[in-house]
Amino acid sequence: MNSEEPRQNRPAPPVHPPTVPGQGGYGAYGGGYGGPATTAPVVQVRSNSHRGAWIGAGATLLAAVIGVAGMYMMSGDNGGHSAPQAQPPATSATPSAAEAGGDDTPADSSTGTDSSRGTASPGADSSQSPEAQAPQSPTGKPGGTVEWQGALAIEWGEPKDLDSAPPAESEIREENDFSVYPFGSMMLRPEDGAKALVWEDSTKAPSYADCAGVIETLGTSEEVKVKAGMVLCASTNDGRVARLTVKELAGQASATRGVFDVVVWSH
Repeated sequence: MNSEEPRQNRPAPPVHPPTVPGQGGYGAYGGGYGGPATTAPVVQVRSNSHRGAWIGAGATLLAAVIGVAGMYMMSGDNGGHSAPQAQPPATSATPSAAEAGGDDTPADSSTGTDSSRGTASPGADSSQSPEAQAPQSPTGKPGGTVEWQGALAIEWGEPKDLDSAPPAESEIREENDFSVYPFGSMMLRPEDGAKALVWEDSTKAPSYADCAGVIETLGTSEEVKVKAGMVLCASTNDGRVARLTVKELAGQASATRGVFDVVVWSH
């Protein structure tokens, strides 16, 4: 008996596709014999580097938008405050002097008025006192400022330097300004470039301006005979202006002594 004969009447076994991991079939997950194939879910994992790239791109775009907005705002401001344009010279509707018939009077008389406003009038200058008009001195004080005032005794053989405050005898002979000596009567002697001038107007004591205006042109370097009550303008060998009023004269020979009321002004 042929052992193959009984198989001829059996149905042929079903043909199945090859078993693939993750699909149905023999030994497949979730599938039975001939059952449908089941696909495992695919999980996509985004890399952190992609997230960083997106953040960087967003920041770049935002910076670009801000820059464009700033440029637009700046261009808008410049447009609203443009540089002033040069204006053409204004033409006057009033005919010129030549067109009006040759009148030499300028059409605009306000020019002379404006220029006169910037110039001080002579009356304003003359109203100030002579001391206020005095120039600035080399020492920084206005010319005519009192540097020293008081009683001063000048004795024979002891000249005084009026440029020091208070006046005193200088050890340097050329710095002394005035000395006294008897010669029949009391004499005041200017020393080493100093000058003196008797003030003849007895109605008033001379001011700084009075003495400064005459001492250089009318003053003398020769001895001057003095007496009590006499007023003299003087200048020192350093250029200061002074006023000496004789208060007292006394003594004879080497005891000769004069007392003066002295005012020394800055130069």
